[in-house]
Amino acid sequence: MKVNHNMSAMIANNQLLRNETGLSDSIERLSSGLKINHASDDPAGMAISTKMKAQVKGLDQASRNASDGISVLDAADGALEEVTSMLQRMRELAVQAANDGVYSEEDQEAIQLEIESLTDEIGRISTDTEFNTKKLLDGSLDQRVYVDSREIHRIDISDSVSSGMYKVMMTQDARQAVLTGNTINATGDIPAGVISINGADVEITEGQDLDSVYEALRDAAERGEVNVFAADDLTHTDGKAEDAGYVPGDFAAGKYLVFVSDRYGSSTEMNITCDNQFLADYLGISTNATVRGLDAELSLDEGFSKQASYVCDGNQVTITDRNGFKLSFEADPGVTGTTFVDKGVDDVAADVEASEPADAPVQELNFDVTEIGTMTLQIGANENQVMEVRIPAVSPESLYIDGVNVCTVTGADRAITTYDRAIAKVGESRSRLGAYTNRLEHAVASLDSTEENMTAALSRVEDVDMAEEMSTYTQYTVLSQAATAVLAQANDIPQQALQLLQ
Repeated sequence: MKVNHNMSAMIANNQLLRNETGLSDSIERLSSGLKINHASDDPAGMAISTKMKAQVKGLDQASRNASDGISVLDAADGALEEVTSMLQRMRELAVQAANDGVYSEEDQEAIQLEIESLTDEIGRISTDTEFNTKKLLDGSLDQRVYVDSREIHRIDISDSVSSGMYKVMMTQDARQAVLTGNTINATGDIPAGVISINGADVEITEGQDLDSVYEALRDAAERGEVNVFAADDLTHTDGKAEDAGYVPGDFAAGKYLVFVSDRYGSSTEMNITCDNQFLADYLGISTNATVRGLDAELSLDEGFSKQASYVCDGNQVTITDRNGFKLSFEADPGVTGTTFVDKGVDDVAADVEASEPADAPVQELNFDVTEIGTMTLQIGANENQVMEVRIPAVSPESLYIDGVNVCTVTGADRAITTYDRAIAKVGESRSRLGAYTNRLEHAVASLDSTEENMTAALSRVEDVDMAEEMSTYTQYTVLSQAATAVLAQANDIPQQALQLLQ
């Protein structure tokens, strides 16, 4: 028997310490609900659970991102719904104005006033519709297209147009229907007669003064969508587009009457008639002249396939190709600087083009279709798991309704077609938004399901099995009690050695 070292007590104490450590770990797992509380508990499991936690949190945030995207699209769609309602009303007004056999010019002006007011409201919605201070309908969330010319406007592309450079060679500008008259005689009293400008009649009374004749011609021409003025000579300059390159002057003897249509292209027809040959000679015009404008001309160069084709309607160009490819734009007059030779009343037969290009300049236009500009939604937990959303501009300019005038002779009829196209375009935009919304709703459902499954997998890695751990806890509790009792007995052994000393 030894009293200096109590080995039995040391052995019992070490076992007690181990049991207490195990009991402490078990209590920690039971109280936290986790079987991995420290990296030392399961190094591999800790690494796995850390990555899985990042995925779970990322999936949860991605689901919220997608829900926010749905809210943005709902806001845009709500605004477009109101735009559609206004376009429907404007089309209704255009149909009403087209019934010119019943409505007077004053009635049509009242209709035009409401149309202009609704057009302004569409413009306001385009610029003021926002979500969290981000504008939605002004084109700032649409795919960006850059062109190396300030004279190209209203660029619109379909979803099938991939990013890259597209080159177009403009070979001819569009031209209005232009008709130049002979010199104004203004000798003696003016003869009586009726002059019709695109169906808008003006009655001239005998002896009427030139100023009132010019005012009447100007008012009738405005209703017929024509600009009429007297030019000092028929020399072309770099004048305003509405003057077709001529310099307006005073309406007086020796000047030349010039008629210029408001619109461009071969579909624009201008008809000038006069029922009195003497009145026609007095003003230097023809008794019957019909002329048309010219469409722009171009050729397709780089970036387009051999199947691509184009259509020019005046200065509006639409390029199409397979798989829904569409690129459209409007070219201002003078892009190529084409010089035209306009025909006069002595050169014009019925139903002919009034102008001929005198040269063939070429202007290169490069359209850079980029991948920037669209609204990017992060709908995944990892990098580049995004969704691109295009919200095109919906404004009077992009819908081509900013120039509607139902007070002209053919304006109401043409307005009906214009509004039909605008309604179709807004409907297309709403359809796109609806498709985006449906996709995002499915994305939210998928993300939530993935998050649920990922959370279950994470639970299997780091969550403790409470029933199993309770058994372990009970085991260590019993062992600790037993070790404590044994230690107490071991501590009594040296006391037995004292009996030998008595």
